[in-house]
Amino acid sequence: MTPGADVLAKETPPNILIFMVDQLTGTLFEDGPADWLHAPNLKRLAARSVRFSNAYCASPLCGPSRASFMTGLLPSATGGYDNAAAFPSDMPTFAHHLRGAGYQTCLAGKMHFVGPDQLHGYEERLTTDIYPADFGWTPDYCKPGERIDWWYHNMASVTGAGVAEITNQLEYDDEVAHHATQKIHDLGRAKDPRPWSLTVSFTHPHDPYVARQKYWDLYEDCEHLLPRVPALDYSDHDPHSKRILDANDWHKYDISEDDIRRSRRAYFANLSYLDDKVGQVLAALEGTGQDAAILFVADHGDMLGERGLWFKMTFREGSARVPLMIAAPGLAPARIDTPVSLLDICPTLCDLAQIDLAGVTPWTEGQSLLPLARGVARTEPVAMEYAAEGSHSPLVALRDGRWKYIKCTIDPEQLFDLETDPDELTNLADNPTHAATLERFRRMAATRWDLERFDAAVRASQTRRRLVYEALRQGTYTAWDHQPVQTAANRYMRNHMDLNTVESTARVPKIDRPPVSP
Repeated sequence: MTPGADVLAKETPPNILIFMVDQLTGTLFEDGPADWLHAPNLKRLAARSVRFSNAYCASPLCGPSRASFMTGLLPSATGGYDNAAAFPSDMPTFAHHLRGAGYQTCLAGKMHFVGPDQLHGYEERLTTDIYPADFGWTPDYCKPGERIDWWYHNMASVTGAGVAEITNQLEYDDEVAHHATQKIHDLGRAKDPRPWSLTVSFTHPHDPYVARQKYWDLYEDCEHLLPRVPALDYSDHDPHSKRILDANDWHKYDISEDDIRRSRRAYFANLSYLDDKVGQVLAALEGTGQDAAILFVADHGDMLGERGLWFKMTFREGSARVPLMIAAPGLAPARIDTPVSLLDICPTLCDLAQIDLAGVTPWTEGQSLLPLARGVARTEPVAMEYAAEGSHSPLVALRDGRWKYIKCTIDPEQLFDLETDPDELTNLADNPTHAATLERFRRMAATRWDLERFDAAVRASQTRRRLVYEALRQGTYTAWDHQPVQTAANRYMRNHMDLNTVESTARVPKIDRPPVSP
């Protein structure tokens, strides 16, 4: 039998459980979680998954990446240029495709939707978001170098790293895990006969780098608390990296080696915290006797002090590469090194659900990962874009085989050979030996992008959003943030319900209750 044929022949589409985490670098997931990480649940998941060691986000920032993850389209197509760009309601997402095919679709946690539509195809959303849904975080290309202190990152996340029992981030992810587990239990009661898709989206290990003591203690003797490439002098950075350092207010902070160690230790600790949360949801799935295809992914990575850079906003490996693992019926566990993209998630989920996208294929730039997982070769390069804070004009990148190419109209080109230079220390764009490779990438980029038009579209969007945001802040303000609603009158036991029915239908696994004698 052809590998995966049982998926294609399966009459009932599988349930789908998606774990998305925030700012988890794929450099820690060469083949599942690194051996030294305390992540037993993710390691068990990796052992039964197809693991994509070279998966990339479509844009190294939360909002743009997530819009691309949902649609299979680059930011230049979604208009999701930054963390305050509206996500159009008429843009089909995998949630729309799945729901249209008969799935229950539910979201617990973060997705950073900007605009009044806070569902984008999800039938139900169990929590609010952790970040605002309005236009207040709009960058301004007309003011290059301006730093917006009240929402830009700064290095206080590094100098303030350490231990805490509760933080804004921990409170949020505790809530997400609770509601996701509760939903898994409810789905196990099978009150709705439709297959289901549940997205569980955590905000960790996103900074601030603060962890609970029990997870912090796991990394007391960790040998990976310093980056492989130490901080470079400011003058040795490329122009975009300098802009990121400026945007992060790097000049105002004295970052010590102890700050770096504590930040990375907390980051690793928060990965172990996430592992517990993932394990909690998976235990509920197993305990209720349900099966599901499972996907684990991050929206982008974190530089973690490599080269002196932190957070994201760059196409460097630490920031742009993400973990991606898929466990599904008919897919044999394997490691795949071919570069792939979060743009591929939407068509992959539709493929798993046996949804024919032929009529909408022009609307997605990704391609299903299932053929690649079954051994079919893939030759399409991975494309990325960035047009948010720290940029003064859009940047684009292509990853093709061993090569990565980066272009921006205001910066020198960059070309890296990741096979011989995995830390991207040597820009080969000016090396005559690689002139033919550079020219090939120039042609591919020119075919895909009109950077002047891209720049103009970003500037026009920023101008519109700033005007609208200021106007809506005058007089009565109506927030777009999602307001989850629970109706207590229909929970647990109420007098419009039959107690025997409540007790029997709420129990998983179910048992046959004998009829009550009159």
